[in-house]
Amino acid sequence: MGILSWIVLGLIVGVLAKWIMPGNDPGGLIITILLGIGGAFVGGFISSFFGFGSFRGFDFRSLIIAVCGAVLLLYVYRRLRKN
Repeated sequence: MGILSWIVLGLIVGVLAKWIMPGNDPGGLIITILLGIGGAFVGGFISSFFGFGSFRGFDFRSLIIAVCGAVLLLYVYRRLRKN
């Protein structure tokens, strides 16, 4: 995937993750995109580790994997910020 695809995927995934876990989080558009891109990496790594496979393109399965990774990143961020 090209850089523009990563940005679009990151935006979609970041918005979905913040929609699933609403709260008082910092950042605007750029942080949301970075959250989505980071979630795609984390989700892809975890799914590969457990044998579910990684994503190679933009499809529904890769979107779900990326959203799960972004929600995990958001959860970890909130736990670290709380302490």
